[in-house]
Amino acid sequence: MNENLFEYSDMLRSPIEAFCCGTGYWEGPVSSHWHYFLELVYVQEGSVTVSCNDNTCLLKKGAFIVFPPQAMHSIYHTDDKPYVYICCKFNLNRIKLSENYLPNLNFAFHQILNSTNPPLVFDSDNLPDFPAELFFTDILKEVQEKRYGYDACVYAQFARLIVQLLRFWLEQGISFDTDQIPKVEEEAMQNVLMYIDDHSQENINIESLARTYHMSYSYFARQFRKYYGQSCKQYIEFVRLSKVENLLLFTGHDLSYIAGETGFADCSHLIRTFKKRYQMTPKQFRLQHQNIRN
Repeated sequence: MNENLFEYSDMLRSPIEAFCCGTGYWEGPVSSHWHYFLELVYVQEGSVTVSCNDNTCLLKKGAFIVFPPQAMHSIYHTDDKPYVYICCKFNLNRIKLSENYLPNLNFAFHQILNSTNPPLVFDSDNLPDFPAELFFTDILKEVQEKRYGYDACVYAQFARLIVQLLRFWLEQGISFDTDQIPKVEEEAMQNVLMYIDDHSQENINIESLARTYHMSYSYFARQFRKYYGQSCKQYIEFVRLSKVENLLLFTGHDLSYIAGETGFADCSHLIRTFKKRYQMTPKQFRLQHQNIRN
Protein backbone atom coordinates (compact mmCIF):
# COMPACT_ATOMS: atom_id res chain seq x y z
CA MET A 1 0.00 0.00 0.00
CA ASN A 2 1.23 3.51 -0.79
CA GLU A 3 2.35 5.00 2.53
CA ASN A 4 0.56 8.24 1.67
CA LEU A 5 -2.77 6.45 1.99
CA PHE A 6 -2.29 6.06 5.73
CA GLU A 7 -3.15 9.00 7.96
CA TYR A 8 -2.01 8.37 11.53
CA SER A 9 -4.57 8.83 14.30
CA ASP A 10 -2.23 11.33 15.95
CA MET A 11 -2.66 13.59 12.93
CA LEU A 12 -5.83 14.82 14.61
CA ARG A 13 -4.87 18.37 15.52
CA SER A 14 -7.37 18.36 18.34
CA PRO A 15 -9.27 15.64 20.26
CA ILE A 16 -12.27 16.54 18.10
CA GLU A 17 -12.23 18.18 14.68
CA ALA A 18 -15.23 19.69 12.91
CA PHE A 19 -15.00 21.97 9.88
CA CYS A 20 -16.71 22.90 6.61
CA CYS A 21 -15.48 22.05 3.12
CA GLY A 22 -16.82 23.07 -0.28
CA THR A 23 -17.86 26.30 -1.97
CA GLY A 24 -16.42 29.21 0.01
CA TYR A 25 -14.20 26.86 2.00
CA TRP A 26 -11.45 24.42 1.12
CA GLU A 27 -12.79 22.59 -1.94
CA GLY A 28 -10.70 19.42 -2.08
CA PRO A 29 -10.88 16.82 -3.52
CA VAL A 30 -10.02 14.43 -0.70
CA SER A 31 -8.01 11.61 -2.27
CA SER A 32 -8.12 8.01 -1.04
CA HIS A 33 -6.71 7.50 2.43
CA TRP A 34 -7.44 5.72 5.72
CA HIS A 35 -6.87 6.34 9.41
CA TYR A 36 -7.64 4.96 12.84
CA PHE A 37 -10.20 7.56 13.91
CA LEU A 38 -13.91 7.75 13.06
CA GLU A 39 -15.08 10.29 10.47
CA LEU A 40 -18.56 11.60 9.66
CA VAL A 41 -19.40 13.70 6.59
CA TYR A 42 -22.74 15.54 6.35
CA VAL A 43 -23.83 17.33 3.16
CA GLN A 44 -25.34 20.70 4.00
CA GLU A 45 -25.71 21.96 0.43
CA GLY A 46 -25.46 20.35 -3.01
CA SER A 47 -23.91 16.90 -3.30
CA VAL A 48 -20.55 15.11 -3.28
CA THR A 49 -19.34 11.75 -4.52
CA VAL A 50 -17.93 9.57 -1.75
CA SER A 51 -16.22 6.20 -1.82
CA CYS A 52 -15.68 3.79 1.05
CA ASN A 53 -13.56 0.75 0.23
CA ASP A 54 -15.26 -0.79 -2.84
CA ASN A 55 -18.49 1.24 -2.69
CA THR A 56 -19.13 4.63 -4.31
CA CYS A 57 -22.27 6.76 -4.07
CA LEU A 58 -23.61 10.29 -4.51
CA LEU A 59 -24.16 11.85 -1.10
CA LYS A 60 -26.96 14.42 -1.36
CA LYS A 61 -28.09 17.31 0.82
CA GLY A 62 -29.33 16.18 4.23
CA ALA A 63 -27.46 12.85 4.16
CA PHE A 64 -24.33 11.80 6.00
CA ILE A 65 -21.85 8.95 5.74
CA VAL A 66 -19.90 7.13 8.42
CA PHE A 67 -16.29 6.25 7.59
CA PRO A 68 -15.28 3.55 10.11
CA PRO A 69 -11.70 3.34 11.37
CA GLN A 70 -9.39 1.78 8.74
CA ALA A 71 -11.89 2.32 5.90
CA MET A 72 -10.30 3.52 2.67
CA HIS A 73 -12.30 6.56 1.59
CA SER A 74 -12.32 9.63 -0.65
CA ILE A 75 -14.58 12.64 -1.36
CA TYR A 76 -15.05 14.39 -4.71
CA HIS A 77 -17.30 17.06 -6.19
CA THR A 78 -18.31 16.27 -9.77
CA ASP A 79 -20.47 19.20 -11.01
CA ASP A 80 -20.39 23.01 -11.10
CA LYS A 81 -23.12 23.56 -8.50
CA PRO A 82 -22.33 25.01 -5.06
CA TYR A 83 -21.76 22.46 -2.32
CA VAL A 84 -20.88 22.46 1.38
CA TYR A 85 -20.28 19.56 3.72
CA ILE A 86 -19.41 19.33 7.41
CA CYS A 87 -16.65 16.93 8.35
CA CYS A 88 -16.28 15.59 11.91
CA LYS A 89 -13.34 13.47 13.10
CA PHE A 90 -12.78 12.06 16.56
CA ASN A 91 -11.09 9.29 18.50
CA LEU A 92 -13.62 6.51 19.04
CA ASN A 93 -11.78 5.37 22.17
CA ARG A 94 -13.03 8.45 24.03
CA ILE A 95 -16.61 7.17 23.93
CA LYS A 96 -17.42 4.76 26.76
CA LEU A 97 -20.58 2.65 26.54
CA SER A 98 -20.54 1.02 29.96
CA GLU A 99 -23.36 -1.54 29.82
CA ASN A 100 -21.94 -5.04 29.41
CA TYR A 101 -24.32 -6.05 26.62
CA LEU A 102 -23.12 -3.21 24.38
CA PRO A 103 -20.28 -4.11 22.01
CA ASN A 104 -16.73 -2.83 22.01
CA LEU A 105 -17.06 0.01 19.51
CA ASN A 106 -13.80 -0.67 17.70
CA PHE A 107 -14.87 -4.25 17.06
CA ALA A 108 -18.43 -3.19 16.19
CA PHE A 109 -17.21 -0.82 13.47
CA HIS A 110 -14.76 -3.45 12.27
CA GLN A 111 -17.68 -5.88 11.83
CA ILE A 112 -19.69 -3.22 9.99
CA LEU A 113 -16.80 -2.48 7.65
CA ASN A 114 -16.34 -6.16 6.82
CA SER A 115 -20.02 -6.90 6.21
CA THR A 116 -21.40 -7.17 2.67
CA ASN A 117 -22.50 -3.76 1.35
CA PRO A 118 -22.30 -2.12 4.79
CA PRO A 119 -25.07 0.47 5.38
CA LEU A 120 -22.98 3.57 6.06
CA VAL A 121 -25.10 6.31 4.43
CA PHE A 122 -27.94 7.79 6.47
CA ASP A 123 -30.74 10.25 5.68
CA SER A 124 -34.34 10.99 6.66
CA ASP A 125 -35.48 7.69 5.13
CA ASN A 126 -33.47 5.34 7.34
CA LEU A 127 -33.06 7.64 10.37
CA PRO A 128 -36.34 9.59 10.28
CA ASP A 129 -36.16 10.77 13.90
CA PHE A 130 -32.56 11.96 13.79
CA PRO A 131 -32.18 15.76 13.35
CA ALA A 132 -29.03 15.57 11.21
CA GLU A 133 -28.79 19.26 10.28
CA LEU A 134 -29.14 20.38 13.89
CA PHE A 135 -26.75 17.69 15.12
CA PHE A 136 -23.90 18.57 12.76
CA THR A 137 -24.27 22.34 12.98
CA ASP A 138 -24.33 22.09 16.76
CA ILE A 139 -21.17 19.94 16.77
CA LEU A 140 -19.51 22.46 14.43
CA LYS A 141 -20.49 25.37 16.68
CA GLU A 142 -19.26 23.64 19.84
CA VAL A 143 -15.89 22.77 18.32
CA GLN A 144 -15.38 26.21 16.77
CA GLU A 145 -16.30 28.13 19.91
CA LYS A 146 -14.65 25.69 22.36
CA ARG A 147 -16.67 26.90 25.30
CA TYR A 148 -16.14 25.35 28.72
CA GLY A 149 -16.92 21.62 28.61
CA TYR A 150 -17.33 21.51 24.83
CA ASP A 151 -15.51 18.19 24.50
CA ALA A 152 -17.72 16.42 27.06
CA CYS A 153 -20.80 17.86 25.36
CA VAL A 154 -19.69 16.77 21.89
CA TYR A 155 -18.69 13.25 22.92
CA ALA A 156 -22.06 12.84 24.64
CA GLN A 157 -23.77 13.74 21.37
CA PHE A 158 -21.53 11.36 19.41
CA ALA A 159 -22.36 8.58 21.89
CA ARG A 160 -26.08 9.12 21.39
CA LEU A 161 -25.68 9.01 17.60
CA ILE A 162 -23.60 5.83 17.76
CA VAL A 163 -26.28 4.09 19.83
CA GLN A 164 -28.84 5.01 17.14
CA LEU A 165 -26.52 3.60 14.47
CA LEU A 166 -26.07 0.37 16.44
CA ARG A 167 -29.84 0.03 16.72
CA PHE A 168 -30.24 0.54 12.99
CA TRP A 169 -27.55 -2.01 12.14
CA LEU A 170 -29.07 -4.56 14.54
CA GLU A 171 -32.43 -4.08 12.83
CA GLN A 172 -30.68 -4.81 9.53
CA GLY A 173 -29.58 -8.17 10.91
CA ILE A 174 -25.96 -7.29 11.69
CA SER A 175 -24.86 -9.06 14.85
CA PHE A 176 -22.32 -7.69 17.27
CA ASP A 177 -21.21 -10.93 18.84
CA THR A 178 -19.46 -9.98 22.04
CA ASP A 179 -18.68 -13.66 22.67
CA GLN A 180 -15.92 -13.33 20.08
CA ILE A 181 -14.02 -11.17 22.57
CA PRO A 182 -13.00 -12.72 25.91
CA LYS A 183 -14.91 -10.69 28.50
CA VAL A 184 -12.04 -10.66 30.97
CA GLU A 185 -9.67 -9.33 28.32
CA GLU A 186 -12.14 -6.70 27.11
CA GLU A 187 -12.63 -5.41 30.66
CA ALA A 188 -8.87 -5.40 31.22
CA MET A 189 -8.25 -3.32 28.08
CA GLN A 190 -10.99 -0.86 29.06
CA ASN A 191 -9.45 -0.60 32.53
CA VAL A 192 -6.13 0.22 30.86
CA LEU A 193 -7.72 3.28 29.23
CA MET A 194 -9.17 4.39 32.56
CA TYR A 195 -5.76 3.94 34.20
CA ILE A 196 -4.07 6.04 31.52
CA ASP A 197 -6.66 8.80 31.92
CA ASP A 198 -6.21 8.80 35.71
CA HIS A 199 -2.39 8.62 35.68
CA SER A 200 -1.41 10.44 32.49
CA GLN A 201 0.52 13.04 34.51
CA GLU A 202 2.81 10.27 35.79
CA ASN A 203 5.66 8.42 34.09
CA ILE A 204 3.69 5.42 32.78
CA ASN A 205 5.90 2.38 32.19
CA ILE A 206 4.11 0.29 29.56
CA GLU A 207 5.87 -2.95 30.57
CA SER A 208 4.71 -2.44 34.17
CA LEU A 209 1.23 -1.59 32.92
CA ALA A 210 1.15 -4.88 31.01
CA ARG A 211 2.21 -6.83 34.11
CA THR A 212 -0.51 -5.11 36.16
CA TYR A 213 -3.10 -6.67 33.87
CA HIS A 214 -1.29 -10.04 33.75
CA MET A 215 -0.01 -9.81 30.17
CA SER A 216 3.43 -10.05 28.66
CA TYR A 217 4.67 -6.84 27.06
CA SER A 218 4.53 -8.25 23.53
CA TYR A 219 1.00 -9.64 23.98
CA PHE A 220 -0.20 -6.41 25.59
CA ALA A 221 1.26 -4.28 22.78
CA ARG A 222 -0.35 -6.49 20.15
CA GLN A 223 -3.75 -6.53 21.86
CA PHE A 224 -3.73 -2.78 22.52
CA ARG A 225 -3.17 -2.05 18.84
CA LYS A 226 -5.84 -4.60 17.89
CA TYR A 227 -8.41 -3.00 20.19
CA TYR A 228 -7.55 0.67 19.74
CA GLY A 229 -5.79 1.00 16.40
CA GLN A 230 -2.64 2.61 17.76
CA SER A 231 0.21 1.85 20.12
CA CYS A 232 -0.17 2.42 23.85
CA LYS A 233 2.57 5.07 23.64
CA GLN A 234 0.62 6.96 20.95
CA TYR A 235 -2.55 6.79 23.03
CA ILE A 236 -0.80 8.10 26.16
CA GLU A 237 0.48 11.05 24.13
CA PHE A 238 -3.03 11.64 22.75
CA VAL A 239 -4.51 11.76 26.28
CA ARG A 240 -1.78 14.08 27.56
CA LEU A 241 -2.18 16.53 24.68
CA SER A 242 -5.96 16.47 25.09
CA LYS A 243 -5.47 17.60 28.69
CA VAL A 244 -2.91 20.21 27.63
CA GLU A 245 -5.44 21.66 25.20
CA ASN A 246 -8.08 22.03 27.91
CA LEU A 247 -5.63 23.67 30.32
CA LEU A 248 -4.58 26.13 27.62
CA LEU A 249 -8.20 26.89 26.75
CA PHE A 250 -9.76 27.15 30.18
CA THR A 251 -7.03 28.17 32.65
CA GLY A 252 -4.29 30.77 32.88
CA HIS A 253 -1.60 28.34 34.08
CA ASP A 254 1.87 28.76 32.60
CA LEU A 255 3.57 26.07 30.53
CA SER A 256 5.77 24.81 33.38
CA TYR A 257 2.70 24.05 35.45
CA ILE A 258 0.85 22.50 32.49
CA ALA A 259 3.85 20.31 31.59
CA GLY A 260 4.04 19.01 35.17
CA GLU A 261 0.30 18.36 35.35
CA THR A 262 0.12 16.44 32.08
CA GLY A 263 3.14 14.17 32.23
CA PHE A 264 5.69 16.00 30.10
CA ALA A 265 9.31 16.12 31.27
CA ASP A 266 9.58 19.90 30.86
CA CYS A 267 8.34 22.86 28.78
CA SER A 268 10.61 22.03 25.86
CA HIS A 269 9.24 18.49 25.63
CA LEU A 270 5.67 19.81 25.80
CA ILE A 271 6.27 22.46 23.12
CA ARG A 272 7.94 20.00 20.71
CA THR A 273 5.19 17.39 21.09
CA PHE A 274 2.39 19.96 20.92
CA LYS A 275 3.79 21.64 17.83
CA LYS A 276 4.17 18.29 16.05
CA ARG A 277 0.43 17.66 16.29
CA TYR A 278 -1.12 21.13 16.24
CA GLN A 279 1.34 22.79 13.84
CA MET A 280 1.66 25.69 16.30
CA THR A 281 3.16 26.29 19.73
CA PRO A 282 1.04 26.17 22.91
CA LYS A 283 1.40 29.96 23.17
CA GLN A 284 0.10 30.45 19.63
CA PHE A 285 -2.77 28.06 20.33
CA ARG A 286 -3.73 29.99 23.47
CA LEU A 287 -3.58 33.33 21.68
CA GLN A 288 -5.70 31.98 18.83
CA HIS A 289 -8.42 31.02 21.33
CA GLN A 290 -7.92 33.76 23.93
CA ASN A 291 -11.57 34.89 23.67
CA ILE A 292 -12.79 31.62 25.15
CA ARG A 293 -12.10 32.46 28.78
CA ASN A 294 -13.48 36.00 28.45
